[in-house]
Amino acid sequence: MNVWIKWGLIAGLLLLSPGCFDSKPIQNMAYVTAIGLDYKDGHFITYAQVLNFLNVAKSDKNEIGKNIPVWIGRGTGKTVTEALSSLSETSQIRMFWGHVKAIVVDEELLKSKAIVRQSYEAINRYREVRYNILLYSTKTPMIDIFKQKSIFNLPALDSILDTPEDVHAQRSNIDPQYGYKFIAEFNEPGITAMIPTIGITKEVWREDAQKKPMFKITGAFFIRQNEKISWFSETELLGRKWVQKENKRSILLIGNKEEPTATLVIIKPHYRIRHVRNNKQLQFKVELKARAFVEEMIKDATVKEMEALAAKAIRDEMMATYEKGLATQTDLLNLFAELYRSDAKLWHQLHNSKQLLLNQNTLGQIDVKVTISNTGKYKGRL
Repeated sequence: MNVWIKWGLIAGLLLLSPGCFDSKPIQNMAYVTAIGLDYKDGHFITYAQVLNFLNVAKSDKNEIGKNIPVWIGRGTGKTVTEALSSLSETSQIRMFWGHVKAIVVDEELLKSKAIVRQSYEAINRYREVRYNILLYSTKTPMIDIFKQKSIFNLPALDSILDTPEDVHAQRSNIDPQYGYKFIAEFNEPGITAMIPTIGITKEVWREDAQKKPMFKITGAFFIRQNEKISWFSETELLGRKWVQKENKRSILLIGNKEEPTATLVIIKPHYRIRHVRNNKQLQFKVELKARAFVEEMIKDATVKEMEALAAKAIRDEMMATYEKGLATQTDLLNLFAELYRSDAKLWHQLHNSKQLLLNQNTLGQIDVKVTISNTGKYKGRL
């Protein structure tokens, strides 16, 4: 057969065959971008934040500040799957779950570890939902969380809820939590899993004279196998940021808190936690090195004086946070987690004999060395 006839037949078949039998136009699907989970009176209550990507897609025709509507669905059921599936009964069009960016869990659900386990097992078993979704807790009504817009009335996709990385790179107080990481921490007996708490504040931003609510990370819940769940505010967790591997940039006031000497920016601190046993008593030592630059000078001080004040401020924050966790035996500095990773045999030995407890002496020496590498446009005195 002539080669041209062959190619002609192939081209004709390609033109006659349909492309995708089950494809749907982008505007004819409801894209779920966030899921909310609550549990009351033996029933799961689920929420779905739905966006139409035609409204949020970047183009030259987008108007900055234009109010983009958010649709919120609410379902109930005896299981998570039943509650989520009930949403499709009235959604009118197909719901697509492959673009879920965040899961928000209500405080009530966290009180039962069995319910927590059942919830993440059900969601992660569903093949469209990915493992790298963000995980939050909240004390705010779920409807208020899901209807919240970003600055300039941008959709939630451009907020802390769905894209916290940019804000975290400027102020690394509490690390974002991802689903796969939480599952690993929750299943490890030696690690305390953290879930950041997202709330809303109306006291910071205004559009002209009108107050505009904005998302804010207000603290975090800490949950550990077979132990009580605890919550701590962002202020109580200030010392935790120094032992977070994703700490990129932190603001530090040095000197007197009421009349500070200077404001420093700490960049990517590096820490190491060691453990020793003195007279059979377990004790930890923290070593931390950090590079800093001067953001603001309020009182005259030499570079060496500011480095010493910065080291003291970091030590004080770490000790204050550690002591906040003593009452509930919450390991806020991840001391036991480091022991579990470096010496699992000793961890199991102490855990089985019920000696794995925090006290005033468990956190021993904190060695901090801060090096100021830049004093800004003005030269600092040595």
